[in-house]
Amino acid sequence: MKLPEKVNVLLLGSGGREHAFAWKISQSPKLQKLFIAPGNAGTASVGINVDIQPSNFGSIKQFVLLNNINLVVVGPEGPLVNGIYDYFQDDNDIHHVPIIGPSRLGAKLEGSKEFAKDFMIRHNIPTAAYKSFTKNNIEEGYAFLDELSAPYVLKADGLAAGKGVVILDNVSEAKAELTSMINGKFGGASNTVVIEQFLNGIECSVFVATDGVNYKILPEAKDYKRIGVGDKGLNTGGMGAVSPVPFADKEFMEKVRTRIVEPTINGFVQEKIAYKGFVFIGLMCDAGEPYVIEYNVRMGDPETEVVIPRIESDIIDLFEAITFNTLDKYELTITEKVATTVVCVAGGYPEEYRKDDVITGLDTPCNSIIFHAGTAQKGGHTLTNGGRVLAVTSFGDTIQEAINESFKTIGNIEYEGKYFREDIGADLMK
Repeated sequence: MKLPEKVNVLLLGSGGREHAFAWKISQSPKLQKLFIAPGNAGTASVGINVDIQPSNFGSIKQFVLLNNINLVVVGPEGPLVNGIYDYFQDDNDIHHVPIIGPSRLGAKLEGSKEFAKDFMIRHNIPTAAYKSFTKNNIEEGYAFLDELSAPYVLKADGLAAGKGVVILDNVSEAKAELTSMINGKFGGASNTVVIEQFLNGIECSVFVATDGVNYKILPEAKDYKRIGVGDKGLNTGGMGAVSPVPFADKEFMEKVRTRIVEPTINGFVQEKIAYKGFVFIGLMCDAGEPYVIEYNVRMGDPETEVVIPRIESDIIDLFEAITFNTLDKYELTITEKVATTVVCVAGGYPEEYRKDDVITGLDTPCNSIIFHAGTAQKGGHTLTNGGRVLAVTSFGDTIQEAINESFKTIGNIEYEGKYFREDIGADLMK
């Protein structure tokens, strides 16, 4: 089976990841029309924004039927965890329309840290030792913290907008944080808290496209989570990314493939988990050995803004191969060029931040791709509309070359309170 020769695509989401997907989809000769729901000021330049929230499955169904949509690509995790794949499968009117994203059960790998850790243990996938705690056994949680040595890693079991992981050096503070989380710091997301052993190393993200049986490993990336230079300060959704990652050499990636990727995909088959989409594997490289920190069930942000631009092959062909279980026959072509992205955020982010500031300089000629993350179009102006505003992606033969190009482009962009990290990729160049 195949998709039609010309495809109408509905892409769900509104961030930098979705602009990167939209940018790539728009280049396919197989595309007829691209709609983005709800999109942002950047996606409007490569497709048609529609005012529908990704969580509104009923409105999405109506739009799919009215606009003869042949393919739905899900950007964020929320609709996947809430079962959009199953919603389509179970509805006779739309079950023929492919969804790029896993089933509700597959999405639990991101929706529940406890489910993900149990899955890793069942399939002998290397990860940190852990235990889960609720109000009912919080005293055991305190005792478990006493058994561990610092630093202490506490994770909200559910979705917490990328902010549900806390790392502390003091055991008393860790116990207080456990109490706070279980008592609703992250709402229902932290009713269960996973405490795990701290892994000491350097992080890297590996992305896998899968049809549930076959897989292709996409370019790996490293992102930068902390707000401040030198990885200091509060956690954010991500301040920048680099691909490829110098330490993720052939030997390391072969360990990742055999110890982590293959057992993960085999786990889907054994447990009959319907999974047609992307697996984001957050890894820690500890003394050259890969350990899984977490799974996400979609592409990462801002890593997508360096991974997708490095893929030279047609992305609608990739989606078709995922849909019809022919991924083993898909030819994935990746440029050897280095891609870097630097995220410009709003003043105050990741705490309370400014909005509705006019952005200038976006039309200045440059050698970068400017992906919009939190922007809106109002009265002929592009305004800030989120904590992370833009992701500026550039290519080079080296990290330094690419990053310099991103900084040059950022120098031409202005808005009140603009902030970005000036050390993205610096650790990889040492």
